[in-house]
Amino acid sequence: MRREYKEIGYEEAVNFLLPRHYSGRIPSISVSYGEYSEEGKLEAVLTIGKPASPSLCRGIMGEAWSSKVYELNRLCRVEEYGGILSKFVSWCLREVSKRDWVIVSYSDSAMNHHGYIYQACNFIYTGMTKERTDKWTAEGKHSRHYKAEEQSGYRKVRSAKHRYVYYATRDKKLKREWRRCMRYKEEEYPKGDNSRYVLGEYLKDRVIKAKGGEQE
Repeated sequence: MRREYKEIGYEEAVNFLLPRHYSGRIPSISVSYGEYSEEGKLEAVLTIGKPASPSLCRGIMGEAWSSKVYELNRLCRVEEYGGILSKFVSWCLREVSKRDWVIVSYSDSAMNHHGYIYQACNFIYTGMTKERTDKWTAEGKHSRHYKAEEQSGYRKVRSAKHRYVYYATRDKKLKREWRRCMRYKEEEYPKGDNSRYVLGEYLKDRVIKAKGGEQE
């Protein structure tokens, strides 16, 4: 029996991701895929969903194609993973190509990641995002979901990230059109030493006072 790749349900993906992914959060999920060992054990999960920010979608492809922009927002495996992660990701991208989506994904500089999996899968590198801050609450709610009275006077730092784009379509004409409309310049792949995080250890929020100062 060989390793198996297949689309999986939302609940199965969430149950796999929550105890392992460093973010400690579950994003929007439109489709999820799993890789199973020869013994039938789920060893890796990849999820894709609509980004929370419409401006992000417009910023990548413009208004005309913004509805086609989706984010590869989670890629996670077990510690004792026995497969080839780039092979799994490539299979997922071939499946997504049936949907005609523009896929964006990020590698977090705060985790010292450079996106080597995306490079192996022929994503286009479009540079780094700028470090920015979001409103922060002690409960960890997204800035779009908390009430005004829950403001704390602190802001959470969002680290700079490497940004990658992939045209998931089998239509060559459409792919040429997307490449023409893409609003970011293609750049050389970044290089450097990656750092591995311990599965199950979440990334702690870096919080600063709204008018200067810093708190971990």
